[in-house]
Amino acid sequence: MTVTVASGKGGTGKTLIATSLALSLDEEVQFVDCDVEEPNAHIFIQPQIYKKEYVYLPKPIVEDSKCTGCGSCAEICQFNAVAVVKKKVLIFYELCHSCGACSLICPENAIFEVDVEKGILEKGEKGNIEFWHGILTVGESSPTPIVKALKKKINPHKHVIIDSSPGTSCPVVEAVKGSDFAILVTEPTPFGLHDLDLAVKMCEKLEVKTGVIINRAGKGDEQVETYCKDKKIPILERIPLSRKIAQAYSKGIPLVKAFPKFRERFFLLWKRINKEEL
Repeated sequence: MTVTVASGKGGTGKTLIATSLALSLDEEVQFVDCDVEEPNAHIFIQPQIYKKEYVYLPKPIVEDSKCTGCGSCAEICQFNAVAVVKKKVLIFYELCHSCGACSLICPENAIFEVDVEKGILEKGEKGNIEFWHGILTVGESSPTPIVKALKKKINPHKHVIIDSSPGTSCPVVEAVKGSDFAILVTEPTPFGLHDLDLAVKMCEKLEVKTGVIINRAGKGDEQVETYCKDKKIPILERIPLSRKIAQAYSKGIPLVKAFPKFRERFFLLWKRINKEEL
């Protein structure tokens, strides 16, 4: 069973939910933190990191002495990362997706590729949890390749919990894609509802079943509850708005350790998801 914890809006409590779920299970589980731009699940799980892998992607380099400025490379690029100005090739690396088309199409073999470090994958353990997270290299754009590299580490014979980044952009789509279930974390506010709707539509496109957890419940309005009822999306849990929960979280103390009553609730939630009793 692979469960991804996602949310349209940032700051709703994805990591709070994902880490609580992992720490509530007695069986072996893989935890994969796919928020590679700012991973923080390790703060709460506190794994012993013992393995590091570097992720490299090819980047095109133009050999000016061979280039004739024909423009074939700019024509073939689907991401507008290559331009030819006055027969000189300009490459915008922030837009480059390392597809290799420009080097393949060049009739003069004037474009070659060099490997550039994109990020790092780290593996660790904590009890029954096999932990993975990725760290995007500072200054690099497009975290999706790191997310793809992380998902290749998934063991199909284990239960997997994926903590995705906020939003509904490419890295989130990559994290959710192929999951058995997506837990969408939201808050009872107009902003929370707006971004929850985007996340629900994303999961519908990906054909991934969803359930909603409302964090900071008890304040705000009832629009999220009404939306879920109308869309027939199960509300899996309601985490109350609590200063004590916020204080524990700010100190890096997991919810299920600060408030043990939640451990049983998350354990039962996992069982319900696995048995599809929703």
